[in-house]
Amino acid sequence: MSDQVTWHKANLTYLTVGLHWLRLRLQHKISEETATAAEIADAETDMAKAAAIDPPPALLTLSDSLGLTEFEQELLFFCVAMELDTEIADFCAQIQGETQSYPTFALAFGLFEGPVWDVVAPEGPLRSWRLIEIHQSGVQPLTVSPIKADERIVNYLKGLNYLDDRLMSLVTSVQGAPESEAELAPSQQQVVTAISHQLQALPEGQRLPLIQLLGRDRLSKQGVAVAVTEFFGLPLMRLRLERLPTHAAELETILRLWQREMRLYPVALYLEGSDLEGNTEKNSAVVLNTFLDQVHGLFFLDIRDQTVSIEQPTLSFEVMKPTTLEQWQTWKQVFGRGRNHNAALLSSQFNFNLKEIQDIGATTKAEIGQVTPVLGSAKSKTTQTTALCDRLWQACLVRTRPQLDALAQRLDTKATWEDIVLPPDQTQLLQQIAGQVRHRNTVYDEWGFRERMNRGLGVNALFAGESGTGKTMAAEVIANDLQLNLYRIDLSAVVSKYIGETEKNLRRLFDAAEDGGAILFFDEADALFGKRSDVKDSHDRYANIEVNYLLQRIEAYRGLAILATNLKGSMDRAFMRRLRFVISFPFPSVASRQEMWRKIFPTKTPIGDLDYKHLGQLNLTGGSIHNIAINAAFAAAQDEGRVGMKHILRAARAEFQKLDMPIYEGDFRWDDPALVKAGR
Repeated sequence: MSDQVTWHKANLTYLTVGLHWLRLRLQHKISEETATAAEIADAETDMAKAAAIDPPPALLTLSDSLGLTEFEQELLFFCVAMELDTEIADFCAQIQGETQSYPTFALAFGLFEGPVWDVVAPEGPLRSWRLIEIHQSGVQPLTVSPIKADERIVNYLKGLNYLDDRLMSLVTSVQGAPESEAELAPSQQQVVTAISHQLQALPEGQRLPLIQLLGRDRLSKQGVAVAVTEFFGLPLMRLRLERLPTHAAELETILRLWQREMRLYPVALYLEGSDLEGNTEKNSAVVLNTFLDQVHGLFFLDIRDQTVSIEQPTLSFEVMKPTTLEQWQTWKQVFGRGRNHNAALLSSQFNFNLKEIQDIGATTKAEIGQVTPVLGSAKSKTTQTTALCDRLWQACLVRTRPQLDALAQRLDTKATWEDIVLPPDQTQLLQQIAGQVRHRNTVYDEWGFRERMNRGLGVNALFAGESGTGKTMAAEVIANDLQLNLYRIDLSAVVSKYIGETEKNLRRLFDAAEDGGAILFFDEADALFGKRSDVKDSHDRYANIEVNYLLQRIEAYRGLAILATNLKGSMDRAFMRRLRFVISFPFPSVASRQEMWRKIFPTKTPIGDLDYKHLGQLNLTGGSIHNIAINAAFAAAQDEGRVGMKHILRAARAEFQKLDMPIYEGDFRWDDPALVKAGR
C-alpha cells in the first residue's frame, strides 16, 4: 500500500511539472517575452527528473504500451491538460481566437517540436486506440476541429486505473461471486494444475491459447477459471458472447476498446458460450472468432462440447463435478464420524459441488439445532442422525427441483407398495429396481465396478402393458419408496418439428436431471424411442439422429429412467439391449381385480356390503377400476348414503360404454333388496 501511495504522489508531481511546461509553451506561443526558451528548457529538465520514478508515470507507461511517438505523447497530454487546468482553454483562445478555446491539430503542429501529419491518420495510435475524440462538424477542416482526450485515458493518467465504463456494461466480475469461493475437489484441482503448467511452459511473448473448459457444470468450470487466474494474479471477468454487438461498426469499436484495455488493465475473460449452441450458432461463432482474432489475453471459453470451430490456438480441458468418492468424503464431514452409510446414500443419489454440499449441511444443521455434535445416549444419537439425514435428503431434493420444474411435470407421488396389485414376479422386479438405485454406492464404488465401467451407471427400465395396467402407479411407488421426485416428460414440450431442437430439449432435460433427486418417467415412450426407419429423405435421416442421440443419452444417464409404452413391439431393439429391466404389466386376472376392488376405496369412505367376487368378474384394468370408484363415490355422496353395489355398477356400465366394450346387462343388475337397502 505504501508503494502505491508513493507512486501516486510521484505521478501527481509529474503531472504538475508537465502542466507548468505546457503553460510555458503556450505563453511562449502568445509572446516570447512572457515565457522564454530558457524557462521552457528548465521545465523540460524538471519533467525528465520527475519521469525517473520506478515504475514510470502513467503517461510514459501508456506511451510505451501503445507505441506513441514523442509528438503524439505531447499532443495527448495537451488534450488531457484541458481536464486538469482551466487556464489551458484561455491560452488556446488567445492563440486561435475566442471561439476556439480548445486544442486542435493545427495548434499542436505549431506548439510542439517534430510534428508529423501521420498523427491525423485513422490508423495512427491516437485515433486507432481511441485515445482522443475529434468533434468535426459541417465543412470544418479536420486540423482546426476540436480534439478531446478520452475520459478513460484522462483518469488513467491521473492514476485511476479501472475497466472502461463502456465495457463494464458487458461484463461482470467473477471474483466475489459465490463460484469464486467454491472449494475445488482434488480432481478439479488437477485440471487447474494442468492448465497452469501448460501456460507457464509457453515461450515468453507467445500469444496465449484459448482455454476451452468443456462440460455441463458451469459452477465447476468457473471455479477452475478463478483458481487459474488467481495463480497468475489476474482479475477474472465474465463476458456473455451474446451481449457483443453484431453490427460491424459497433463491434469494431468494442474490440478496439478491449484491445486497449488488455494493455492498460489486463484481465482474464470467462467467455460464456451457451449461445454458440443455440439457433444463432453461426453468427455467434463468427463474433467469437473475430473477437479472438483481434483481442489477445488469457481467455476461458465455457462450452459444453467441443463442437464450435475455433480458428485460434486452443487448449481443451474437461471439467467435471467432484467424483462420487470426493462428494462422499464431504458428506462424511457434514455428518461427523461414523456416518458413512448416510453419506454414501446422499453421494450416490445426488451430484453436487463441494461448496453446495457444505452449504446444504450448514443450513440444515442450523435449522434443526445440529450445529454442535450430538450428545446423549446412543439411541438419542441414532434418532437425531436419522432426522438430520432425512432433512438433508429433503434439502437436496429442493436444491435440484427448480432446474427440472420448468422442463417436465412433477408428479405428487402417494402410492405405496400396499396400494399396487401385480403378480409376484412383476412386484419382485419393481423391488429390484428400487434396491439397485438404493445400493449403487456399494456396488459401483465400494466394490469397484465404477472403475471398470464408463457408461451404464444409471438404472433404466421399460414398463410395457395396456393402458391402465399400473405402469404410472408403479413408477409412483418406486419414487415414493426412494423418496425421490418423479417427473413425467411432456412430449409436446420436448419434440420439435425444427431440426436439432428435439435433441437440445432432451439434453437440457437430462442435464437438469443429472444432479439427482429425480426419476424420469417417459410416458408413451414409443413416440420418442421408436424404431429407426430406412432413410428415404432428410426427414428420415434427422428422425434417426434423434433416436441415436436418445440411445447414447439414456445409456449415459446416471439416474433412474423409466419408459412406459402400450406398444412394446414398436420400441427400437437397440433400446431394448440397453434397458436393464423390462417389465410386462399383464391384464389383471380375476383374483387381482378382486384385490384391487378391496383396496380402491380409502378407509374414510363409507361403503356398504360389496360383492368383490362379482366385481372381480368385470373385465377391467386398474385404471378403469379407479375411474369407476371415483364416479361411484360421487354418486353415493349425491344420494347421501354409502357406496354400494348399485353405485359401482352404474359407474361400471358407463365406463364400459366409454371404452366401447360389449355390455351384458346381467352383469350390471343388482336385485338383492337387502344389499340395495344397505347401499342406500
